[in-house]
Amino acid sequence: MRWGLRPRGPGAAALATARSLWGTPRLPCSPGWQGATKRLLVRSVSGASNHQPNSNSGRYRDTVLLPQTSFPMKLLGRQQPDTELEIQQKCGFSELYSWQRERKVKTEFCLHDGPPYANGDPHVGHALNKILKDIANRFHMMNGSKIHFVPGWDCHGLPIEIKVLSELGREAQNLSAMEIRKKARSFAKAAIEKQKSAFIRWGIMADWNNCYYTFDGKYEAKQLRTFYQMYDKGLVYRSYKPVFWSPSSRTALAEAELEYNPEHVSRSIYVKFPLLKPSPKLASLIDGSSPVSILVWTTQPWTIPANEAVCYMPESKYAVVKCSKSGDLYVLAADKVASVASTLETTFETISTLSGVDLENGTCSHPLIPDKASPLLPANHVTMAKGTGLVHTAPAHGMEDYGVASQHNLPMDCLVDEDGVFTDVAGPELQNKAVLEEGTDVVIKMLQTAKNLLKEEKLVHSYPYDWRTKKPVVIRASKQWFINITDIKTAAKVGGPDALEYVPGQDILDIWFDSGTSWSYVLPGPDQRADLYLEGKDQLGGWFQSSLLTSVAARKRAPYKTVIVHGFTLGEKGEKMSKSLGNVIHPDVVVNGGQDQSKEPPYGADVLRWWVADSNVFTEVAIGPSVLNAARDDISKLRNTLRFLLGNVADFNPETDSIPVNDMYVIDQYMLHLLQDLANKITELYKQYDFGKVVRLLRTFYTRELSNFYFSIIKDRLYCEKENDPKRRSCQTALVEILDVIVRSFAPILPHLAEEVFQHIPYIKEPKSVFRTGWISTSSIWKKPGLEEAVESACAMRDSFLGSIPGKNAAEYKVITVIEPGLLFEIIEMLQSEETSSTSQLNELMMASESTLLAQEPREMTADVIELKGKFLINLEGGDIREESSYKVIVMPTTKEKCPRCWKYTAESSDTLCPRCAEVVSGK
Repeated sequence: MRWGLRPRGPGAAALATARSLWGTPRLPCSPGWQGATKRLLVRSVSGASNHQPNSNSGRYRDTVLLPQTSFPMKLLGRQQPDTELEIQQKCGFSELYSWQRERKVKTEFCLHDGPPYANGDPHVGHALNKILKDIANRFHMMNGSKIHFVPGWDCHGLPIEIKVLSELGREAQNLSAMEIRKKARSFAKAAIEKQKSAFIRWGIMADWNNCYYTFDGKYEAKQLRTFYQMYDKGLVYRSYKPVFWSPSSRTALAEAELEYNPEHVSRSIYVKFPLLKPSPKLASLIDGSSPVSILVWTTQPWTIPANEAVCYMPESKYAVVKCSKSGDLYVLAADKVASVASTLETTFETISTLSGVDLENGTCSHPLIPDKASPLLPANHVTMAKGTGLVHTAPAHGMEDYGVASQHNLPMDCLVDEDGVFTDVAGPELQNKAVLEEGTDVVIKMLQTAKNLLKEEKLVHSYPYDWRTKKPVVIRASKQWFINITDIKTAAKVGGPDALEYVPGQDILDIWFDSGTSWSYVLPGPDQRADLYLEGKDQLGGWFQSSLLTSVAARKRAPYKTVIVHGFTLGEKGEKMSKSLGNVIHPDVVVNGGQDQSKEPPYGADVLRWWVADSNVFTEVAIGPSVLNAARDDISKLRNTLRFLLGNVADFNPETDSIPVNDMYVIDQYMLHLLQDLANKITELYKQYDFGKVVRLLRTFYTRELSNFYFSIIKDRLYCEKENDPKRRSCQTALVEILDVIVRSFAPILPHLAEEVFQHIPYIKEPKSVFRTGWISTSSIWKKPGLEEAVESACAMRDSFLGSIPGKNAAEYKVITVIEPGLLFEIIEMLQSEETSSTSQLNELMMASESTLLAQEPREMTADVIELKGKFLINLEGGDIREESSYKVIVMPTTKEKCPRCWKYTAESSDTLCPRCAEVVSGK
């Protein structure tokens, strides 16, 4: 008979809800309580539920069903990479892509591989990019799609040629352009093989015998066909225009090939252009008694020799000022008078002001060539942010300058050659001098000699550099092919007799056009549109853009549906990788270890893949020893979880031993409920390409929900019940489903580990590749929101109990749970129908020697008891049923002895078995 009163309950409807907790799924419910933590509080508790019974401690060791599996807990040293290579061979990694292409499925997923440069060894940037793509491909393949993924390489251009020239050294001077390109092709082929070998080793799924290469004849033919399509639409034209030019590379650069150095130092100068012919308005404001000059400022003195005009802003106010030092008159923007006077260390007296339009039709003389006139011209690009409000204009060396020259038919002579040195046209004093070095110095001295230099000062500012050579660029005019992208519907007008001239080996398609037209060669079907482009953020102005522009220009549609951008790889402190810092991480060393493997151990490819998936790839991605060690530790914990799962289903056959879901233990049903929620979230995260959240969700589940909670309470049931006991089979039924969902969840990220696990599943006699057996499969009957009320409320009481005995063995205590009559009591009563039990579902959760459930406090208690109070809010049917109940947990030491078989304190003496173990052993 119970010590307390039988609960009267909250009403028939509420009790019906409570009793159906593990029946058919109900509407979502939200548990909440006071006096306890909502999530499972993980505590270090010793005792039967936390330790395996010692199988060598006595005569009962053969009666305990300990885990049995050959799956290793750890792979030490070379075991990890060696096992991965064995798995790749045994599980058919090399045939997987071809196999999936032959499947008859309804959907296809196309990820177009942006071609990396074939210019060197594989690096961690390659690993980041290729592994991200492979995770996406493997998920979509497992989820039922046919994958179209053709790896490619960019085999042309300076990245390769620069490497070849550096290897050739002086020998390159004796070779023709075509001979250098032949050597570049050989170099590219060798680099491709190195990179391809690394990609295969990382587990990247592809048909590696059928890749695309931009130097392939068929690829080039397709590229030229696209070029002709664009030319036929009038989009291609040839023109003499200023472009970013790299003297160090001797080539024009696209915007995407520039890096901006914020610490660049320029020699800025203030120069006077003597007034040659004043505009009518200006003439009326000066008396002719003092020299008048137009005052300009520039950060590129080397462009002064190419000056053709001085520009002003028509709407701005300008001033005629008198310099207190020289008595000369200067014209400059009215807003800049004070700042320029301060910079020149003088004072200006404003004589008069005029509007910018009043400067029209004036001319000044060239500061280095007195008999050459430079007209004053209006221009909207003139600003008042810096300088004098008057801009020196050299059409061959500035984009805006070129626009002014085109509008006013100014000469566009370029005085600088491909090496960045002055040509003979610049005059004997400047000829053969590098414009950014000695040439600048000579120009400044020439201005001093002409008495037209007012001041020189150093200026630290952001300046474009060649991204390959890390050296500054210049702007110079040259004859280039262009594609009109301003309005692709309007054909560009092509003029001049040489518009169609083409010299093989000299007229070269830009490298971005080369790779940007890869969609025309690689993408399948009439639509030729990829589901995904996935590259580094540097490709926003590079391959992404060139692919988009060429595709839209040629056929008026984008070549991709989705674009994903990832960051760059950095050292683990967020610094750039460099040999001088000693922080360069080589992926081959990560996988296979370095020369000193005590400092550079072999982590294997899966650690590299876990690092990629776990990183926030949408920003910069750090890598280093501590990051890799953390990834290895994560996988080690995962291996332990998998080993526990495999070992405890060794005697289980899902086809014959499974328990129907509704007959399973409540906690086992609860784990299936959590498992379905996990599976749904992970599937959605893969679809969103948020692999970092996949890793975090998995890690939380296998550490907190499994290892720290579920595994800690089911060991007694697994090890000490009869082999075929329904309670044990219920647990094993859940473990099989957990194993399957967990393995499939991480398979796209850790393919080697997933395949290794599949080789050790005891109930699969002839294991197939996990990648050939589909994605996660769950059942709708697993979804039982009401179970959360039963388990979470019991766990609230469990946490109160465990929190009261920190560091002690929970099995040495018995627990009395007192709950006031109502819905909460009815729910907990479903976990324990008897008043007191050592084998109930409630006691299993409590991890105590025995649990007692009462509706009223016992009348007598010993002095050494611990009393804990709390409240729990039941919330069912979306809030339609809400009831807050109080509970009390009473903790007291057990009076029983430790069972020599199960180690629970449920025996009458230390030499005798507890009733449960006695029954199990007698039946064996």
